[in-house]
Amino acid sequence: MTDAEQDRWLPFDGLSNARDVGGLPLDGGGHVRTGVLLRTESLESLSDSDVSRLTGLLGVRQVIDLRKDGEVISFGRGALYAAGVETHRLSFIPEEGRGLPEIDGDIDPVVHNYLAYLTDRAENVVAGVRLVAGLDSGATVVHCAAGKDRTGVLVALVLSAAGVRRDDVVADYALSATRIDDMFRRWSTVAGVPMPDAEELDRHRPRAEVMDGFLALLDERYGGPVAWLQANGLTDDELAHLRARLRDDAADDVPGETVSAEGRH
Repeated sequence: MTDAEQDRWLPFDGLSNARDVGGLPLDGGGHVRTGVLLRTESLESLSDSDVSRLTGLLGVRQVIDLRKDGEVISFGRGALYAAGVETHRLSFIPEEGRGLPEIDGDIDPVVHNYLAYLTDRAENVVAGVRLVAGLDSGATVVHCAAGKDRTGVLVALVLSAAGVRRDDVVADYALSATRIDDMFRRWSTVAGVPMPDAEELDRHRPRAEVMDGFLALLDERYGGPVAWLQANGLTDDELAHLRARLRDDAADDVPGETVSAEGRH
């Protein structure tokens, strides 16, 4: 893990997979602004100090929750919702099940699932991008259950639309693989069940080739992530606003709170 990757992690009592996408390099120069978009797993385990830090120092003004109704019923909306932070529910998975899109060839089943988000719930996917673009100040938190699949797809679309280089979009997605053990250790402790074995943990780790394949299929089928978003309702003005919010084209150094991985607690 590079120093830049370490510096993007945000330590919390009740989160293991939390980071700011700020600092990612833009194609042509500059970086994504810090303090605009944070990605995490679900928020039910936040401590009081976590909530204070998110709403105070980190300036969180809205939450985009990508979970299904059943997940929200089982685990709750989380402490930021209880603290009055505006929370938007945008499930990417139909409650009644789903049919995977038809794809020729030997395609990874996870890629099938990601494409199904776009075919089943295109309006919610675009709405998530629109919400990030529409917040004039402060930060957005986007999360699902583990902060890797549904969150990974939405964040990849936002970063692609902002102009982040493809290799860096893929690397950001894959970075969550380093936190799978921490998340399952916390969840297992809370539930009072044994920690999953190594094979089961590996099954949950994001793989770079999955996101690379997903974005390549968007290139092939739709002309790329931005073309897909625009074909499904994102306007030119909204795209421009998103880029204005996320892009720091003149930045050589990206300011903001940075915490090393060793500083997690």
